[in-house]
Amino acid sequence: MVVWLLCEDGRRLRAVDPYVPTCYLAAPTPILHHASRLLRRASCRIDTREVERYELGGLCPIPVLEISVYAPSQFSSLTQLLIRSCPDAQFFHVDVSLPQRYFYDRQLFPLIHCEADLTAEGQIQSIQALESPWDTDYGLPPLTIMELSLDSSSPNPNHGGRGALIMRINGDERLLEGDDADVIQRLNQLLVREDPDILLTDWGDSYLLPRLMTLADRLRLPLVLNRDPHRPIGARKPHSYFSYGRILSHAGARTLSGRLHLDRHNSFALAEVGLAGLIEQARVTKVDLQQMARTTTGTGITSMQLETACRDGLLIPYRKQEPESFKSALELLQTDQGGLVFAPIAGYHEQVGELDFSSMYPSIMVRFNISPETVNCRCCRDEPAARVPEIGHHTCRRCQGLVPRTLAPLLEKRVRYKKLMAAAAQTAARAVLDQRQTALKWLLVVSFGYLGYKNARFGRIEAHEAVTAYSRDILLQAKEVAERQGYRMLHAIVDSLWLVKSGAVRADYDGLAQAITEQTGLSIGVEGLYRWIGFFPSRVNPLMPVPNQFVGLFDHGGMKIRGIEIRRSDAPFLVKRAQAEVLRCLSEAGTLAELRTQIPQALEIVRTYRRYLHEGRATIEELAIAKSLTKEPQAYRHQTLSMIAAQELLARGVHLQAGDTIHYIMTDADAACPSDRVRAVAGIDGAWSYDVSAYDNLLLKAALVLLMPLDVTPALLNASTDPARRTTQGSINGESASL
Repeated sequence: MVVWLLCEDGRRLRAVDPYVPTCYLAAPTPILHHASRLLRRASCRIDTREVERYELGGLCPIPVLEISVYAPSQFSSLTQLLIRSCPDAQFFHVDVSLPQRYFYDRQLFPLIHCEADLTAEGQIQSIQALESPWDTDYGLPPLTIMELSLDSSSPNPNHGGRGALIMRINGDERLLEGDDADVIQRLNQLLVREDPDILLTDWGDSYLLPRLMTLADRLRLPLVLNRDPHRPIGARKPHSYFSYGRILSHAGARTLSGRLHLDRHNSFALAEVGLAGLIEQARVTKVDLQQMARTTTGTGITSMQLETACRDGLLIPYRKQEPESFKSALELLQTDQGGLVFAPIAGYHEQVGELDFSSMYPSIMVRFNISPETVNCRCCRDEPAARVPEIGHHTCRRCQGLVPRTLAPLLEKRVRYKKLMAAAAQTAARAVLDQRQTALKWLLVVSFGYLGYKNARFGRIEAHEAVTAYSRDILLQAKEVAERQGYRMLHAIVDSLWLVKSGAVRADYDGLAQAITEQTGLSIGVEGLYRWIGFFPSRVNPLMPVPNQFVGLFDHGGMKIRGIEIRRSDAPFLVKRAQAEVLRCLSEAGTLAELRTQIPQALEIVRTYRRYLHEGRATIEELAIAKSLTKEPQAYRHQTLSMIAAQELLARGVHLQAGDTIHYIMTDADAACPSDRVRAVAGIDGAWSYDVSAYDNLLLKAALVLLMPLDVTPALLNASTDPARRTTQGSINGESASL
């Protein structure tokens, strides 16, 4: 294994650690003999021996053939050959990433402070950690970061609107202009001179690095993106995948050796938790930084479970072998219910308190020992204390499961981060700690989803059902405790409650939280007290409230916003900005009576934005609508607005796949000819216009969701804010791209 070390004197060293990965094979004797014959033909040294190992939840060890491969680069090809040649055999440890296996076996992790003993030739004789992944006060090495982006306003350079290359490092910004050869040569000079550890890019995976590599290859010029001259640039193709009810697109990957490439537009972790949070996830999951930046958070929690299994000497199956147990229709009705939700009481309310359980589902898994091998165990089926509420399952009371053992340190570390945040004096230190604790929060969040995911290595639907059953029972207990103390529940959703009690202050809510914690055994805290909070009805059926759509003003002046346009990625920026200004207007009110006095000012804000629209002053950036394709473009049968924009891009030679986000302007939403209804933003390079009526409707809807509970009707809103109508025209200057 190649290991890059950043020495205390600033040197970057490429070292090699002799490493022998192993895998296991369980099969009848004839198949084992056939596998041994195949292995004897391998071009590298391979050792085999018969051993006994435990499977997860197994009562007795099973005999397996241990296969040790002395050339890690051939490990994958050898194991795939065995899998194809021995389809009836059981394989273990064959598809775990070798860098992860190396971290597990050496008890290391990315960006660790360590001590290594090297030979003169750079071979590692010994390497050991000087810190733990569970430390909270760790420092980071002085990594040099070079940023690469495009001088372009295009929302996606793959769709058009490309610009010149911009480089930033140590506060210095340079525009790399000129012909293609000049750009490549100047970039090479900067890479050699600055020798960055991290290449941080915008659209680097999908456009920037592939484009640079294509240019360098066409011009027959070197491109020193890699620090390691012995390895090529890693490449993975783009793909689409299904996650939590949505089709998502992954832009593939361009990974480097010797330095790290991180693409801000192809990393969920970077977008959600920043660089400090990404590093935190890589440290605790033992997934290398470039992989962690481009994979789902579920891969991280799976890696943690795999490490726990390796540490315990358990076999990791190649493919999940645990089917769902048979259930009757009645049993399905009882067990497959999900979390408990109490529909909110629609309208605005004042002096409301919100209580939230801290990491409820992971805490339930740890407290009640919920894991694939502990649910419905053989040893505790007759113990009343082991029974899961409402459903027929039980959990083991004797042996702690793999999932609780994995999650307990995560929960404990996040609690420590929160305490450090509360005590931190500097804003910058609090921001870093917040990124780290949020990174752990995401790992904890997905741990529940992967517990019931059909392809999860250690998943089981009965464990998933047990967690939700406990959560429903605990939420009901919390509701009963609150109502006994005189609180009225306005809304509850899975792990949060919104309560009101006349005259209650912070100390009262803190006391209630303590009583619920003592009753349920799970920690619950006061998220905040609201001066006022509004729960909104459905736009389709005004009699039906929406659980996850609300706006509230905390007593400290901050706001909590869920489910409305300002939080939606597909709402135009102009609509978001208008709604934000209406919210700022409403936030000046401290009571419901004062809230109503703000209505005239809110209507004036809407009137101003409508006038701005009708005067034709809105820009492309303000009007662009972002939509994700829910399937492959060729699979659409109806001319939706997003499909029309996608067809325009396809006609211009742009490659699109399911999950890709496209940006368009509504030009004439009701036009008879579909191509006149919208235009893709990337294709606008001259005169253009927008549909005033369509955007006006979006603006009115965004205002109405906030004002309708205050008795502002659609007719009243439209009449009080109706501006003079005018036609709209716009233009944009097209610029040539040098890259």
